[in-house]
Amino acid sequence: MWMETLKNFLWIAFELTVLFVVISFVISLLQGYIPYEKIEKKLVGKNKLLAAFFALFFAFITPFCSCSTIPVVVNMLKQKLPFNIVMIFLFASPVLDPTILTIMGVILGWKVTIIYTILTSVFSVVIGFTLGALGFERAIKNVVMSGYNEKNQKFNFQLAFKETWDLMKSVYPYLLLGAGIGAVIHGTVPTEWISGAFGKDAWWLIPIAAIVGVPLYIRLSSMIPISQILIAKGMALGPVMAMMISSAGASLPEVILLKSIFKKELVITFVLSVITMSTISGFVFYLI
Repeated sequence: MWMETLKNFLWIAFELTVLFVVISFVISLLQGYIPYEKIEKKLVGKNKLLAAFFALFFAFITPFCSCSTIPVVVNMLKQKLPFNIVMIFLFASPVLDPTILTIMGVILGWKVTIIYTILTSVFSVVIGFTLGALGFERAIKNVVMSGYNEKNQKFNFQLAFKETWDLMKSVYPYLLLGAGIGAVIHGTVPTEWISGAFGKDAWWLIPIAAIVGVPLYIRLSSMIPISQILIAKGMALGPVMAMMISSAGASLPEVILLKSIFKKELVITFVLSVITMSTISGFVFYLI
């Protein structure tokens, strides 16, 4: 049994490693051509829908986890960008990682990935505009945080290699962790038990998974290989995706950082919004 588990781990780890390195390197090369300054100008445009689209695009091309998004948010607020546009970026950035989305497409299927991308994008825009309309801009503290650097360097292979290596150091351990957990589940947990306890009839798991995902802080990079095994074992897609979205969209470290720039009412609203987004998305996947 353990030899089979080890074989599964090595195969999953190899597959993820190849995907991660190739995709990360290609994306790093392409980012050298992205006009970041022009995008930031679009974020303050009069056309709100167009600005929201560029906020989503900016979130997509900046592959940050939930914690490293915060310095960028502070910089955007310091530049007096519209509050609702900043909120759209805050919600979208950790869940729209281009590298992880590509791996998700290969591992979980492109249909799942496309639906996931549409749902998280739409919810990010709706929540961002809603928070702006409700006047939550009043809940921003006056604070300065360092750690954000704009990406103005020209395209070159050396930079792409460096960024791929830096990304490997920060994200790759989570991929291996997910591969290890997935291999153990695949080799030790009976398929009948998972499909029976967490199968399609267990709709009630969706809100629970959405709530549990926040304190667990399971990054997207870890959840994808785990999700692949759980779904293959018979677990319903709804709770898997609900946990994936909530754990990526909000985490305890991120909430602690947010408390330094947002007042309590906005922090609580942020967490509840992520749970709502992941719960509704989970039910969409459940119905599909």
